[in-house]
Amino acid sequence: MANIATLLKSEITRLARKEVKAQIEALRKSGASYRRDIAALKRQVTDIQRQLAVATRSSKRAAPSESTESAKVRFSAKGLKSHRAKLGLSAGDYGRLAGVSGQSVYGWETGKTMPRASQVAALAALRGLGKREAMALLKSA
Repeated sequence: MANIATLLKSEITRLARKEVKAQIEALRKSGASYRRDIAALKRQVTDIQRQLAVATRSSKRAAPSESTESAKVRFSAKGLKSHRAKLGLSAGDYGRLAGVSGQSVYGWETGKTMPRASQVAALAALRGLGKREAMALLKSA
């Protein structure tokens, strides 16, 4: 006959495993439920990000903002020099039209310095001037 202590110990172990298994089963089910919910949320986030990217692309095509238009104005030293030569103006006269000194115009043309953003905008406004218009502006100033 088996020892009563051994039988009692094995019975207690069996019952403890049964209780632990029952309680862990509820945790297992809730963990699986949470994983399903997380996966669904990840799919939703991916779909929303995709929709946002499409909407952003279409809005950029539909209406370009004015800030992008001002960013499209580029400065070229060669272009400035050729425009000044086309108008037949000295660097000092061209500088008066642009609201800067002749030395600044010379520095921009040689590539030693670069104009500020506000100055680039002023130079862009001068690009459309013809020779007669430039002379008239100089005489009035």
